[in-house]
Amino acid sequence: MRVTYRELGPREFRASIRALVGVYAGAMNPPDRTLAGREAIMDRHAASPGFRGLTAHVDGRLAGFTYGFHGQSGQWWHDMVAAALATRSAAVPTAGDYSGDAPPGAWLDDSFEVAELHVLPPWQGRGIGRSLLLSLASGRQERTAVLSTADAPTRARRLYRGLGFTDLLTDFRFSGSEPPYAVMGALLPLAATVTVP
Repeated sequence: MRVTYRELGPREFRASIRALVGVYAGAMNPPDRTLAGREAIMDRHAASPGFRGLTAHVDGRLAGFTYGFHGQSGQWWHDMVAAALATRSAAVPTAGDYSGDAPPGAWLDDSFEVAELHVLPPWQGRGIGRSLLLSLASGRQERTAVLSTADAPTRARRLYRGLGFTDLLTDFRFSGSEPPYAVMGALLPLAATVTVP
């Protein structure tokens, strides 16, 4: 198995969205009716400040991808999480060496939002997701990295914990009807670093 990685700027990312949504669908098995909306969201994200995207290829075939950008007020995810952190502040850990009096929102003050990380099922558990995430976060100037994932004992959740992410929110629902999410945060740099070949 030969794994290669490729960095995508906004233009290359937009040109690849249909294929990337195919990986998302294969990894997450969402209802088909949601895929067009996912394409639109990803297209919008490509215009975000500090955007960075990466793909992983196994023997030349697309096997996974990740992307993220600088989080800031006015972005949907950022604002939803900031409001929830403000409401649930008693249970939220402080951001590493921020002072004990730092507000929970300090996790978002200078953050890199990991928007998506997906690997097709045949290639999961082989270190591809870990390499993608470490590469994505490598060299970032933000203070923290933040993301959301299913609030369940999944392989992804174990990966994030293994790289230093901690729970900021649990049992969190973005729209009120979907399964619960965990919002997680880590200080940058992450626990280990790799570079994209």
